[in-house]
Amino acid sequence: MIFTASTTEILQIANGNYADPHRILGMHVVGGNVFVRAFVPNAENITVIDPSTNDSWTLKRIHNCGFFEGQILGRNKWFLYQLIIGYGNGNVQQTHDPYSFDPVLTQYDMHLFANGTHYKIADKLGANFIAINGVQGVNFAVWAPNASRVSVIGSFNNYDGRRHPMRLRQQGGIWELFIPNIAQYDAYKFEIKTQSGEILQKSDPFAKFNQLRPSTNSLVYNIDGFEWDDNSHRKSKHYSPANAPINIYEVNLGSWKKPEGGGKDDFLTYKELAHQLVEYVLKMGYTHIELMPITEYPYDPSWGYQVTGYYAPTSRFGNPNEFKYFVNHCHKNNIGVILDWVPAHFPKDAHGLARFDGTALFEHADPRQSEHPDWGTLIFNYGRKEVSNFLIANALFWLEEYRIDGLRVDAVASMLYLNYSKEDGDNWIANEYGGNVNLDALEFIKHLNSIIAEKHPHVLMIAEESTTFPNVTKPVAEGGLGFTLKWNLGWMNDFLKYMALNPIHRAHHHNLLTFAMMYHHTENFILVLSHDEVVHGKKSLLNKMPGDLWQKCANLRAALGFMYSHPGKKLIFMGGEFGQFIEWDEKRPLDWFLLEYGHHHQIQEFVRDLNHIYRNEPAFWQRDFEQNGFKWIDADDTSRSVISFARFTKDPAEALIVAINFTPNPIEEHRLGLHHLATYKEILNSDDKKYGGGGITNPNPLVPEKITSNHLPCSIKLSLPPLGIIILKAV
Repeated sequence: MIFTASTTEILQIANGNYADPHRILGMHVVGGNVFVRAFVPNAENITVIDPSTNDSWTLKRIHNCGFFEGQILGRNKWFLYQLIIGYGNGNVQQTHDPYSFDPVLTQYDMHLFANGTHYKIADKLGANFIAINGVQGVNFAVWAPNASRVSVIGSFNNYDGRRHPMRLRQQGGIWELFIPNIAQYDAYKFEIKTQSGEILQKSDPFAKFNQLRPSTNSLVYNIDGFEWDDNSHRKSKHYSPANAPINIYEVNLGSWKKPEGGGKDDFLTYKELAHQLVEYVLKMGYTHIELMPITEYPYDPSWGYQVTGYYAPTSRFGNPNEFKYFVNHCHKNNIGVILDWVPAHFPKDAHGLARFDGTALFEHADPRQSEHPDWGTLIFNYGRKEVSNFLIANALFWLEEYRIDGLRVDAVASMLYLNYSKEDGDNWIANEYGGNVNLDALEFIKHLNSIIAEKHPHVLMIAEESTTFPNVTKPVAEGGLGFTLKWNLGWMNDFLKYMALNPIHRAHHHNLLTFAMMYHHTENFILVLSHDEVVHGKKSLLNKMPGDLWQKCANLRAALGFMYSHPGKKLIFMGGEFGQFIEWDEKRPLDWFLLEYGHHHQIQEFVRDLNHIYRNEPAFWQRDFEQNGFKWIDADDTSRSVISFARFTKDPAEALIVAINFTPNPIEEHRLGLHHLATYKEILNSDDKKYGGGGITNPNPLVPEKITSNHLPCSIKLSLPPLGIIILKAV
């Protein structure tokens, strides 16, 4: 019986124009006869061998492009075979034929993905080590529904797109191919032929690892097998951030420190950072580390916010298992890890998601919906279920595979508003009701937070949201967006504006200090002094402060003291804790040498003590989001730029009293009203000489008097230091 491929079919395979190569290539049983076809460019001869019997058959070269076929005489059933490929000069390869294996993805997999609910899709798409019929290899799969052909190219086939064309699964628009004998760290990409005939080379959207930039190759990597021993850190389902201390150290891993003598392209590894950074964070008293994006990105000045590898920790600092080591070591020291996560937009790099299969796949086709004017990036099409699935599964991937404790979702406002940073007119398209809210993004966010709350109720989902969009931190079931916490960017802007004023003028802007408490209870807020505030000419925290060096340091101590005592969780960007004097630059490490100078070392000591007091005093965090957790003592002393307030637990005896003088003039015999008749001691004074202050402190104990002050029934008399904060605790 003759079973010969037509010339048209041969040329379609040879030219990479066939979407179902398994129909032509591989083993076929026709009329009780067994045939094998193989396409191997540059092969001189190919032999089929049955490893179980050592029987062999030589295939005939029927086209000089490298197309071979032949009948397997004496056999009438399919069997697991191998190819022995001779390339000449004694170069021989023995391998299983990729076209002898059935598809891996099931119809159910594709149904879930198309429905936006395949939360483990990273186990199916991308490059995953599996075994089929006892044969070890990698199953490659990629979503590219509008491509005319997709091939796996890599170091194992000389990046020849003809060598490993993939099979299109019509139902899901997914292409897949199982390739035996692929090794850890093999480089690969997907070569995509568009409907117009253009050839694209794309990194794998689901790659678990990538080569270091400027390379854009993905790397085959098995992320299984890491032995975690951090189980004691995992939060119970009853954990609530509302009544827990959270003070976050925001870090850019590439510039926190550099190796000794290293240049801008040299980095500490994940393992080195695990020990050096965690040791520092423990010493300083932070509860969490927040990492600026470590998902793979090509352009260093983007700081990681233009992502091309959503499922891959950046190779700048090591491999995925080494990043797991970092997280594990943090957890063993009871430090939580939060990742900055960027589902709002992605860059236009040719190897990335942009026009992935030659069409607008991850983004909208209309630039009025897809173009982000501020960042020159593309906006995800959240209304497409597969795109939503890509992102939601990605969030779960970091929480489950890497045991991340929280995600700080970047640029939420840009997702929520169709006209974000756009002018009226033809630059944006209203929603179906004529409004400016992106309804698809709204649904995506609710879906994201609902599934995470269900699967991982202990995880922090933090919104960087800069508008007054309502109910950001209300549960989805109650009509909210479902975030755990929201960055209070309004507080940050008002407070930094106030602190930058010459103290002479602060009396006229007192409301900048107090206004945040007017809306504090509308959301669960984090107070932030983030990286965005110490770049692009905004000056460092220390250099924002007015006055000479002593006054700058005193102002910074008072500012940080106010932040830590104000209701809300806390975040400070690296360098602010010791008074980095110049702006942050991702190309260079922090100026650690400044700690050799007294002023900077004293600021660091103050922040360390402040952190430990914050963590040890439940009044500063137990009732952050309750009305009765905070009460003003005096919010109206505008002429002297003084504020005072009390923080409470459910036990009045654990109350803390805070008073801050934002002028350089000390105030003697200041009478301060008390809610409860109790004796107090001073547990922190930013003017203490050990912090570089002038030494105006208060003796302990401070005994109350039944003298009315600030409309309160009793009071104490004390000294308020210049540009200083004092914290009192009942004894």
